[in-house]
Amino acid sequence: MMVIRKTKSSKYLTNPTRPIQVDRDRSVAGLLDKMEWISFQGRNLALARNLWKQMLGESATIFIGLSGSIVSAGMRRLVAYAIKNRLVDVVVSNGANLFHDLHETLGRFHYLGGPDLDDGELREAMVDRVYDTLGSEIEFREADEWIGNFVAQLDLSRPYSTREFLYLLGRELSEIASEDGILTSAYKSKVPIYCPSIADSSIGVGLAVSRVERKDKFQFDVIQDVSESAQIVARAPKTGIVMFGGGTPKSFITQTQVTAAMLKANVRGHQYAVQVISEPSHFGSMSGMTFEEAQSWGKVAKGAPKVTVYCDATIAMPLLITALSQCAAKELRQRRKPTFSFARELKVTY
Repeated sequence: MMVIRKTKSSKYLTNPTRPIQVDRDRSVAGLLDKMEWISFQGRNLALARNLWKQMLGESATIFIGLSGSIVSAGMRRLVAYAIKNRLVDVVVSNGANLFHDLHETLGRFHYLGGPDLDDGELREAMVDRVYDTLGSEIEFREADEWIGNFVAQLDLSRPYSTREFLYLLGRELSEIASEDGILTSAYKSKVPIYCPSIADSSIGVGLAVSRVERKDKFQFDVIQDVSESAQIVARAPKTGIVMFGGGTPKSFITQTQVTAAMLKANVRGHQYAVQVISEPSHFGSMSGMTFEEAQSWGKVAKGAPKVTVYCDATIAMPLLITALSQCAAKELRQRRKPTFSFARELKVTY
């Protein structure tokens, strides 16, 4: 019989890894349960599921950030599911994802392609490429024109926050949508969407063309977005982040705590933080910013449970949201959610 003597290493060597085995549990939630006992990003992915589930169970107000071009890559229904089932409470997205969501809500598609296609030929054929995914430039321009027609119906004597604009856009789309996407799900579920980089997208292109051709005076009040999001944080008992990608959505979500603190709210940073990113931290970009670095700014609370998964969002998002759909029924049923009243100014109650 082998005798194991206690040494200084004993306090570290306590939980052995457990190699994953194939068994009768074929659920995604069950797979992530097993992945808690492996290493590297597999374990981090399982921990991200656990932390997101904890946010739900502790009734945190959850901000989800959407960066990159994940809607064109096929993540639209997953985000819509998360909104409808209140896995999240506030959406912050770049403009590209919302434009591609609008494109698909209008009955159009994105297509499988490849990264090695002749881009000169694609240009001649009026086909746009996002790595290995394709779209029709003609259809994109039609969507730009649709946006211009929508704006013409608005009261152009005043500016709009991106949140109000996107709520109205979701309402308009819901009249014609055969299937709910992000904008229509948010409208029907009364979940606010913010888009701090809306000019950096085809939505911005459509608005710019409309301004030149129709001489309309439509304007955004993006500072209203900053003020509103800070008020959500200031009134929330707890807040959490679930980030897919980085960039402007990540900066906007994390800075809500800084703005709220400067407005004299009693906040100390987001209490939970999950991010799925592919950028390393040593280049100093916002996309690669660690949550430890965010703590120095007061964006994430000291001691907050947090996990970073270095992974493609198109791998992590299907696993995380599907797993939560299978294992978080109790948390969702008992969860106390914020209620939003939509008007020119957003009101939130808890």
